[in-house]
Amino acid sequence: MNFFAIFIALLLEQARPLSQENPVHRMATAWTRWVRRSLDAGQSRHGWLAWGAAVGGPTVLAAVVHLLLARFSLLLDFAWMVLVLYLTLGFRQFSHHYTAIRAALEAGDEVGARAELAAWQQVEVVALPRQELLRHVIEHAALAAHRHVFGVLLCFTLLALLGLGPAGAVLYRMAERLARRWLPRLQDAPSPAAQQAAAVAWRWIDHFPARATALAFAIVGNFEEAIAAWRSDAARFGQPNDGVVLAATSGAINVRLGGRALGMPVAAGDMASLTDGREPQLAHLSSLVGLVWRSVVLWLLLLALMTLARSVG
Repeated sequence: MNFFAIFIALLLEQARPLSQENPVHRMATAWTRWVRRSLDAGQSRHGWLAWGAAVGGPTVLAAVVHLLLARFSLLLDFAWMVLVLYLTLGFRQFSHHYTAIRAALEAGDEVGARAELAAWQQVEVVALPRQELLRHVIEHAALAAHRHVFGVLLCFTLLALLGLGPAGAVLYRMAERLARRWLPRLQDAPSPAAQQAAAVAWRWIDHFPARATALAFAIVGNFEEAIAAWRSDAARFGQPNDGVVLAATSGAINVRLGGRALGMPVAAGDMASLTDGREPQLAHLSSLVGLVWRSVVLWLLLLALMTLARSVG
């Protein structure tokens, strides 16, 4: 049932993608804001309490609804899993930016591509050279595919195997959402304690999913180069989990990644060095799309085999 829920959710998301300001995401934003204002008193325990309530509330709700529906109707339970996956999983939550940038570059419109990247990442990129533009597009797209697709898939599958239904998908997406939104540079930022709790919890939760995504990229891409880059270059990206995904991406499609972070001055943002590989080219955008879709097929194949094994057993 998990395989079919994922498959149908992906089809629905491709046919009718969620808008950026859909009611469910607005409710999630309102919930986390209310929790933070109610529980975040500035001390470390308050930060963890706020994070636990903000993430744990929706996660527990998803699990409880699953357990209740499973007692009365498997069909309703299946519909619930599809709905939650539709809200948490999918390419179309980020791919429209990537597609627009790729189309602009193929048409020779670098100004339009920079404008789309700036709208995507909310950073000024007017003076970004072409190769740097390509590098950042590849890096952000690879990380977005991991966070919106592969990480959600893994956490959903693991907790579903424990009988908690779609709770894993909610846990992963809420943890990622708080790590992205509870930052000091944003307006109405939470206390440093809550920021630290969100960052540490996200690093723990994403540890295994990031390595699973890197392994999938290696399997469907250039395996030897991906593994070599993972071992030698992951630490160069600053963030350990993101570094694993980006290093594997670099080796899998033979592209040079790393360097100055987007929107940061050269003196403060340069990494130790770049990974090995070719300089980013327009063709690498197509290579990344192929890498991601092959990884999706790999995941679906593994889930289908697991479903078949359980039904036979």
